[in-house]
Amino acid sequence: MSSNKKYFILSSITAILFFSLPVLKAGAQDSTRNLSLDEAITATLNNNKAIEIAKLDESIAIENYKQTQAFFLPTVGVSYTAMTTNDPLNAFGFKLDQRVITQNDFDPRLLNHPSGTPDVITKLEVQQPLLNMDMLYMRKGAEKQTEVYQYKTKRTKEYLTFEIKKAFMQLQLAYEAARVLNEALNTAKSVYKFTDDHYLQGLIQKSDLLNVNVHLTSIESNLAKAQSNIRNASDYLSLLMGAKTGVVYKTDGLTAGGLQSADTTQKVPASRADFMAMEKAIEASDMMIRSNQSSYLPKLNAFGNYQYNDAHLTGFGANSYLVGVQLSWDIFKGNSTKNKIAAQKLERDKLSAELAQQRDQSHMDISKAYRDQADVRFEIGQEKAAVDQAAESLRILQNRYQQGLINTTDVLTAETQLSQQKFALAQAIFTLNVNRAYIQLLTSSTNK
Repeated sequence: MSSNKKYFILSSITAILFFSLPVLKAGAQDSTRNLSLDEAITATLNNNKAIEIAKLDESIAIENYKQTQAFFLPTVGVSYTAMTTNDPLNAFGFKLDQRVITQNDFDPRLLNHPSGTPDVITKLEVQQPLLNMDMLYMRKGAEKQTEVYQYKTKRTKEYLTFEIKKAFMQLQLAYEAARVLNEALNTAKSVYKFTDDHYLQGLIQKSDLLNVNVHLTSIESNLAKAQSNIRNASDYLSLLMGAKTGVVYKTDGLTAGGLQSADTTQKVPASRADFMAMEKAIEASDMMIRSNQSSYLPKLNAFGNYQYNDAHLTGFGANSYLVGVQLSWDIFKGNSTKNKIAAQKLERDKLSAELAQQRDQSHMDISKAYRDQADVRFEIGQEKAAVDQAAESLRILQNRYQQGLINTTDVLTAETQLSQQKFALAQAIFTLNVNRAYIQLLTSSTNK
């Protein structure tokens, strides 16, 4: 076996034992339970915090859209105001509103020097939007935003489904690593017993016995790490499923699930949820641009009020009303609207460029995933043959060792090689299964 091949296998073993999860010490309180992939997916979709946050964003967008109902519905307000003044104009106006003007009130002395005159106003005000095109397009933009977050929620669920599948397979791989190490441990114990017996008979040197003992200790250390790795993988599954940590999950074995050729006719669909979210965001940007463009147009609104004026706090003396229609037109606002529209168009173009880039990246990813799947399928076939050959080599060397024809190092090297090949096979099967799940993520569609 070449040094590069050995280095790759040793790196794979290290990755199996230490894959990106914090090492946690085992506790006696850890409980165990069986877990299927379907159960893990269901629990994740029901309890994962990322999905909960995505749904909250969706609800926020819906409530923001509901706020735009104010663009069509009237606003109604009631006010109660008490005032007093000795200002000549306002004092006469208060009395006029209260409809209590008498002939004496026209006395120049009283007109010029009125005493404090109170006025209590109870007013009902109504404003009714009639035609505001900018608000209409703003409402449509808010509606598109709700669709953006709906697609984001769907894509979050799709990604977490892939993530829980990968985490589940990592747990299967951790169990496979422990199984391989247990087999290696049993073999090493057998070699140690044979070596110890022959050492006591004076047929083998002590250095051979020590060499076997070091090898046995190394396997036991790696097995302890593999057991911790199982607990780490279980904790990560609990985190994804929104469950408490400390449960060790048991799974079915790691299998390739068939080595048939992949269906390379599957393409990245244009209706994938993340693409649709980007498209809806672009449409929302278009609506905001049209809203600002429409702000150049006149606005038509109606207004009215009904009020009581009285000199006493609890009085409802004179009443009056005022109704009207206002046509307003902002002709020039210092080019702020023009520059705002230009910035929004650039932001929309940026979103379009990001969407195109994301699609190109996904097309490249799917092509690479199919090539990787073909490579790992071939690798699995090779590794299976290598495992069989390594097992046969170990069997032959063990027989020769028991006959005293070879030294201890040859047997230990063969046993290590067999473990490495089993690890490599398990890693290849894991890679194939993750690749299949990744292809499902890339080819998911909102039309399915």
